[in-house]
Amino acid sequence: MSVVHLDSELVNIARSYSGAESRSVAKQIEHWAKIGRIAEENPSLSYEVIRGILSGLEEVKMGHVQEYNEV
Repeated sequence: MSVVHLDSELVNIARSYSGAESRSVAKQIEHWAKIGRIAEENPSLSYEVIRGILSGLEEVKMGHVQEYNEV
């Protein structure tokens, strides 16, 4: 594990968001970094689309899936 020094203002902002999202400060910053990386790699995707994709991937990991049957 490596040590990363972050701006105290960023850490304070992350602290306020982390409480609302039930994440640690470190996990909140990781979350922002993940979304930022995805947004840079996929500039045509909106934040809401990225959140939807990440949410869907978590549902698949948890096994909350069902087979699609075309009507």
